[in-house]
Amino acid sequence: MPDRTRVERLEVWVSGLSRGQLMSCLSSRGILINGFAETLLEDVFDDQASRSVVVTERTVAELGLPNGATLPQIFKVAQQQGLSLCPVDTGPYLRMALHDQMASRDSVMSSGRAPDGGLTVAAEALRQDDEYPKGFYLRVVDGQAWLRGYRCDDQHTWSPDDRFIFQLPPPLT
Repeated sequence: MPDRTRVERLEVWVSGLSRGQLMSCLSSRGILINGFAETLLEDVFDDQASRSVVVTERTVAELGLPNGATLPQIFKVAQQQGLSLCPVDTGPYLRMALHDQMASRDSVMSSGRAPDGGLTVAAEALRQDDEYPKGFYLRVVDGQAWLRGYRCDDQHTWSPDDRFIFQLPPPLT
């Protein structure tokens, strides 16, 4: 049996809820958020059309970066492999859809690195400010689902084992 749940292909319906409705849905499902996620939720949501986003998971090493890499490097290589960045508002809807994420082995919430068991949603940063959150990641700690925002600069090196969620291209018609 695998030691973690892997997202091979998952269709998520993104948006269609107002900021208030989304916050209520997250809360009613017992999903906790940190301050960085709150900041992103304040800036990202409202008046978005509902749409389907199909996502997949890749580690940094699976992208062909066995020594780790920076976000710009990770995103460039992923796009060269036909993967796309997710719409920035994917994180909360993915958190609500992903019920079987493996729990983190440690409960440290902020350590300057991607957390054990975390899934970082690959998305374009809203601002080019290193003090502003770059995006969302999903984590389960002590049985509690979290939607968290994170910050880093473009020089931060992500580990080969760090896990990212990318958007798959739409099927050819």
